[in-house]
Amino acid sequence: MNVQIESSWKTHLQPEFEKDYFGKLTDFVRDEYRQFQIFPPGSLIFNAFNLCPFDKVKVVIIGQDPYHGPGQAHGLCFSVNDGVRFPPSLLNIFKEIKEDLGTESPASGNLTRWAEQGVLLLNATLTVRAHQAGSHQNKGWEAFTDAAIRALAEEREHLVFILWGAYAQRKGAFIDRNKHLVLSSAHPSPLSAYNGFFGNKHFSHTNEYLKAHGEAEIIW
Repeated sequence: MNVQIESSWKTHLQPEFEKDYFGKLTDFVRDEYRQFQIFPPGSLIFNAFNLCPFDKVKVVIIGQDPYHGPGQAHGLCFSVNDGVRFPPSLLNIFKEIKEDLGTESPASGNLTRWAEQGVLLLNATLTVRAHQAGSHQNKGWEAFTDAAIRALAEEREHLVFILWGAYAQRKGAFIDRNKHLVLSSAHPSPLSAYNGFFGNKHFSHTNEYLKAHGEAEIIW
């Protein structure tokens, strides 16, 4: 695994690249790409970081695993490539945006436009084997993405961390609520969306907070 990651992130995460776990993770991921169909494509593993440099991050949305169906994953949580049918969670995200802000659903589920505005769309695990959800969990990715979240939480101020579902909430539990806005709710999955995701108004709350701290609002 050749670490093609944006330079500001490379600087902040350099200690992780030198740790034993990352060496083992690299070996594991390389072997997986050689033997199996793995998503996203290798060049897009660090897409979330490459589209959103460290100092440009304004909002962090934490996902769990990349999508594991063909053509879906491209390195941004909840996002799919142009022309791919919206997965159920993404469909519910767009429904909530419409309810919250009045914005109609876009034609594409590609969220690159969010990333380019400063939304870090970070999965906890950055790779997955085709059709096998969770297949690359507990191999080291979680420690790496924890380090990325910790660097932002400690070195930046007035960020918005959006934590949907119990997994993301556990991952973001340490974030200082006096220094950042932390928004938590149920996950947008159809299994839980009606238990507190719908109506959470996270998109308008995010923009109000950004505006209050002199930042441009996100065009969701």
